[in-house]
Amino acid sequence: MNTNLLTHLQVQALPPRSHAFLVPAQRIGSRKFTTKRRAFCLQLCNKNFGYGSGIRSSVTRGVDEVEEEDGQKEKQPVAKRAYPFHKIEPKWQRYWEENRTFRTPDEIDTSKPKFYVLDMFPYPSGAGLHVGHPLGYTATDILARFKRMQGYNVLHPMGWDAFGLPAEQYAIETGTHPKITTLRNINRFRSQLKSLGFSYDWDREISTTEPNYYKWTQWIFLQLLKRGLAYQAEVPVNWCPALGTVLANEEVVDGVSERGGHPVIRKPMRQWMLKITAYADRLLEDLDDLDWPESVKEMQRNWIGRSEGAEMEFCVLDSDGREREIKVTVFTTRPDTIFGATYLVVAPEHCLLSSLVSTAQSKYVEEYKDLASRKSDLERTELQKEKTGVFTGCYARNPANGEAIPIWVADYVLGSYGTGAIMAVPGHDTRDHEFALKYDIPIRCVVAPDDKSLSDSGKAFSGQGTIINSSNSTLGLDINGLCSKEAASKVIEWVEKTGNGKKKVNYKLRDWLFARQRYWGEPIPVIFLDGTGETVPLLETELPLTLPELDDFTPTGTGEPPLSKAVSWVKTTDPSSGKAAKRETSTMPQWAGSCWYYLRFMDPNNSKELVDKEKERYWSPVDVYVGGAEHAVLHLLYSRFWHKVLYDIGVVSTKEPFQCVINQGLILGEVQYMAFRDLEGNFISAEFADMLGESNQERIPEEKVVKSGDSFVLKENPKIRLLARAHKMSKSRGNVVNPDDVVSEYGADSLRLYEMFMGPLRDSKTWNTSGIEGVHRFLGRTWRLIVGSPSPDGTFKDGTVAVDEEPTLEQLRSLHRCIAKVTEEIEGTRFNTGISAMMEFLNAAYKWDKHPRLIIEAFVLLLSPYAPHMAEELWLRLGHSTSLTYEPLPKANPDYLRDSTIVLPVQINGKTRGTIQVEEACTEEDAFKLASEDEKLSKYLVGKSIKKKIYVPGKILNVILDRQNVEVGVR
Repeated sequence: MNTNLLTHLQVQALPPRSHAFLVPAQRIGSRKFTTKRRAFCLQLCNKNFGYGSGIRSSVTRGVDEVEEEDGQKEKQPVAKRAYPFHKIEPKWQRYWEENRTFRTPDEIDTSKPKFYVLDMFPYPSGAGLHVGHPLGYTATDILARFKRMQGYNVLHPMGWDAFGLPAEQYAIETGTHPKITTLRNINRFRSQLKSLGFSYDWDREISTTEPNYYKWTQWIFLQLLKRGLAYQAEVPVNWCPALGTVLANEEVVDGVSERGGHPVIRKPMRQWMLKITAYADRLLEDLDDLDWPESVKEMQRNWIGRSEGAEMEFCVLDSDGREREIKVTVFTTRPDTIFGATYLVVAPEHCLLSSLVSTAQSKYVEEYKDLASRKSDLERTELQKEKTGVFTGCYARNPANGEAIPIWVADYVLGSYGTGAIMAVPGHDTRDHEFALKYDIPIRCVVAPDDKSLSDSGKAFSGQGTIINSSNSTLGLDINGLCSKEAASKVIEWVEKTGNGKKKVNYKLRDWLFARQRYWGEPIPVIFLDGTGETVPLLETELPLTLPELDDFTPTGTGEPPLSKAVSWVKTTDPSSGKAAKRETSTMPQWAGSCWYYLRFMDPNNSKELVDKEKERYWSPVDVYVGGAEHAVLHLLYSRFWHKVLYDIGVVSTKEPFQCVINQGLILGEVQYMAFRDLEGNFISAEFADMLGESNQERIPEEKVVKSGDSFVLKENPKIRLLARAHKMSKSRGNVVNPDDVVSEYGADSLRLYEMFMGPLRDSKTWNTSGIEGVHRFLGRTWRLIVGSPSPDGTFKDGTVAVDEEPTLEQLRSLHRCIAKVTEEIEGTRFNTGISAMMEFLNAAYKWDKHPRLIIEAFVLLLSPYAPHMAEELWLRLGHSTSLTYEPLPKANPDYLRDSTIVLPVQINGKTRGTIQVEEACTEEDAFKLASEDEKLSKYLVGKSIKKKIYVPGKILNVILDRQNVEVGVR
């Protein structure tokens, strides 16, 4: 970045009452300007600013009035602003783009330290950004700019996770191809991000929808297939007929699709699966070494859900009580409670259910299965929901005590977990206890708690204790008197010896369902031979397998994906055998492209391999990864899984993709104040609304609200307390704040600063538009401190008020305290307190008579990660010809951080009259000056005749007055 700024920025001079600023040269040719006016402006530019003939000059709109070629005049009002951000920010955004200021070259000095900071891949929705989105983006941008100034090679890219259902649904509703809407949305997102001054390396921009990107997503799938980690299976899925696709559990809410509210049913379908369970133990173990929020790591541990226990077999009985050939295998983490099992439960989708149902119960079981199919796994396993089930009409034998126990079907047991069947122990499991009470099933206690007070609680005791009622001498099992842990081991030993079971480690984690019945996704690179149905992977040389052009994206209604309509694309030939074949018509889920994009950013244009090995070794892992907590499990878990597979096959050099993960908090919409009215239309206080039952809510404007203690009340009637709530921003609530509006009114630097100043990055915060005015004033004060006060018409002069003088000790101390604090707080991602430190410095600087250039330049560099547009403009005004992006960050000098002030007693004629705070090396002259300015001491000294001063440095100042002064003071 040695290019002279002034060779790239065009100087614009405007007539009086307008601001001087810089614009692209081509605007001179705009039809809005006549030849005469252009000549006048160019002449004025050269006259006022004295630029030589080597500098290109130009003008643009923004003057008081602009003359059209037809002679008409267009009025252009000049708004007075705290500082001219509306001109500064577009100028520097153009400069950064034209000069590719933030580009990370392919060839870099690898001896320098690296810093790879990444935002979680955004989905480019049609709505664009709201003010909640830039929170994380601003944080990563501050870190990126900060590290560049510390001499790091910084990788800070941006791209788009652009495949997925929303674009496809919009295409169905409007007839617009999803590629068109996706590109339009990406352009809008990119424009908004650039308007906020984020220092992304746009040369590395990628989109998951581009064939040269998803070629490598398909390549990864083929590697998974080669290693047996991708397979097809008949699995129960969330099928949405209206959307024509399978939905993930988190995409189903209360039995309907999250998008569109369409009914969802559970039905078995043949689907592609990825064997993530093969990596379950490694995914668990490697969490310990990651610098992630503990809550995120715990969520992943719970999602993986490793549990040790036993698989045990229960023989199914016929109507005469004889054992049949069928056995129900259950998994339990509490084999010590085997004697307390009084019934079995199988999931509605259990493969043996049809063999277990009696003729009399068949109708009821089928009805129940249909109801269960309409619920998601999350709904079925919700602890608070009422338990439901149906008796199958069949029994099984408890292997420990020989008792015949009923087999029920209930939806609180999932076919995807364990074996899809459990032994129910209502005495020691809360869900089983609720179920047994509801259906009058026996409850037997077999574990006595060590705390006897818990024995008669009437509730299930799920803890560990001493085993009771658990002996069968006939079958050779007696665990009475043992503690739970010893009893569990003995039961496992017994079932393995008798052939009734085995020790087992189980996981809640299920294999990843990796197919969607959608058009807008990555094609799966396999074909199926006609006749045999044999699966044949595409050759790697045939990649990418691109999506065919389709005009009709609507669901087929048969369960076949939309791609099945592309008949000529579906029909193909196996290149190896020459046999006729058909392509896979399901596509990959949206998660696929976002699993590995962080690797492609390291080497985005490589057509020969996914990522160059040397580049990967240098940049891996991602140092800081910032995004929402909603991605704590699935995205992060899937990325870790793929990364470990790539590690095993030698593509990557690290075991984990992201060393540090930070979850930024939500920015909630502005507080909404709700009042309640009774049925007669009278206001009622919020605390009484529930007591009255029926009432109507009414939103109250903020200007009619006042705070009273910890509550908010009506200004006109303080007795009426209001309900004050802030909600997550959404179009349906009408509380979305568009960052474009904020930038237009306050500037991008103000928005960046406010989002960081609202509170700790990781906390949720409530947006308050009036709050942005405070940081905007801070930037305005910063501008005026350095540039000077505006003229009466609101314009500012060129240059700055900085002086080429040596700073005082006080100024150096203020600066270096600020440097130390801002540096420490940025490194700790405590951006709000870093801003506070700069505000404290500014307050101190306003008390100085002069502002040395050395101090001002250092402060501008400190400010630049937070408010880069203003900082760049000030840096230019301070006389620098290059961008400050790669300027070294100031370092705090410890010598100026030590507190060397002391309290010095001041005596008047030997009597102590007060104290002053002075530097340890303070001279007698300075000490006397400080004493004379002290409010308490000045009355003894100002205007008095001094006979003598006795000064002992660090000890005392004694001022001896003339006797006449003493007498006057006495009288």
